[in-house]
Amino acid sequence: MSPEPMRDESAFLASYDPRAYDPVAVTVDVVALTIRDGALHVLLVRRGGAPYEGMWALPGGFVHAGGRREAEDLPDAAVRELAEETGLSGKDGALGRVHLEQLGTYGTPGRDPRMRVISVAYLAFAPELPDPEAGGDAADAAWVPVDALGLTESGDQRPGTTRRLAFDHARILTDGLERARDKLEYTPLATAFCGAEFTIPELRAVYEAVWGEELHAGNFHRKVLSVPGFVESTGATSDKGGRRGGPRPRLYRAGDARLLHPALLRPSREEEIR
Repeated sequence: MSPEPMRDESAFLASYDPRAYDPVAVTVDVVALTIRDGALHVLLVRRGGAPYEGMWALPGGFVHAGGRREAEDLPDAAVRELAEETGLSGKDGALGRVHLEQLGTYGTPGRDPRMRVISVAYLAFAPELPDPEAGGDAADAAWVPVDALGLTESGDQRPGTTRRLAFDHARILTDGLERARDKLEYTPLATAFCGAEFTIPELRAVYEAVWGEELHAGNFHRKVLSVPGFVESTGATSDKGGRRGGPRPRLYRAGDARLLHPALLRPSREEEIR
């Protein structure tokens, strides 16, 4: 028996009425992380209007769906929101060095008091990003130490935390931090927090800041150099001398490895495995 003829799709689309379905909006939210003064910081904006006016939030906003504005893809929306709300330049400027990856989707009913809103969250890493300047509908923008936000493992903020986060952004940030900590174990993502060239102590400082754990310098150095493709030597040394008057440390760049084998486990995770 021959299959039935395909339905005329043009006729179907001409008669299609999207008002027959409940309205749903899509937003993007960005967990942008960097290391400043040896500590892990997240980029936050202070909301300039309702809802949650005056509260701090992750940079983000509604995706242009193609009505009054040109339609955009989700990663483009994430970069645009970062640029608009922080004053950082887009793909060809300061944000051009940002590692951007999708983190997850958040759609719990009631997460936004305006309407049913589904957010696609992104995780961004970059070294030495400049101080942001609030733009768009943000009243202020700042790099904030992650430790100052009182986050709990369940995705809440501890009582007494003064910088409260709007919407479910404490949950999104908690998930983003855990993703970053996990990925540092089995991918070379830590190099995204460094400049084009870096020393092993500078790389170790990234791990310590993101993991929140102190690492043994000698063991870390040995493990990094034992992972094929993790880093490669530039043949040069740093302009700065080593600690306690030692020799100048060697400079490295990111290698071509996509995964780290063997993985670099957090000290606390190594204890759990034992």
